[in-house]
Amino acid sequence: MIKINFTIVLLLVVISLKLHAQCDIKNRVLPDGTMTYYFDPADFYTTKSKSLKINIVTDKEHFFIALQPSPFPAKKDGKKIKEDLIIHLADKKVYKLTHYDTQYRDNDSVMQVLYLIDQKDIEAFAKFDAVVAEINMEGTEFVRNYDFKLHKDAIVKQLACFLKKEDK
Repeated sequence: MIKINFTIVLLLVVISLKLHAQCDIKNRVLPDGTMTYYFDPADFYTTKSKSLKINIVTDKEHFFIALQPSPFPAKKDGKKIKEDLIIHLADKKVYKLTHYDTQYRDNDSVMQVLYLIDQKDIEAFAKFDAVVAEINMEGTEFVRNYDFKLHKDAIVKQLACFLKKEDK
């Protein structure tokens, strides 16, 4: 009987640790002194020729979707990416996110494009999985469409973690 109780307690501890680990929020101080909070990017799309990683970034006031497309253009071409992101959610609606910034991180080995989620759309992004993203890759090709195959619910899960933290 004691072994069964111990096993149940151990199992509950392991489950709670896994649930807590899903909200592994990281932070970074930007050069201007702003603190940003983010998750490790999740794979949304992968083929032999291209991939797309995505994560939520926030400064606790605004929420951004950060995209890391691969292959990405050279820095001089990448800085031309200024178009907004079109994203389709599972609610069958299309959302337009405003381009915020294009960054090359880790000594130019990673390109990240930030798009601002409109405050009125936060609720939809927190409820519905992402289905398709349309990215205008100025300077390399016209529009790249990504039909999400992996981790469609990553935005929902990440926003839930941030919104839960804000409620506390």
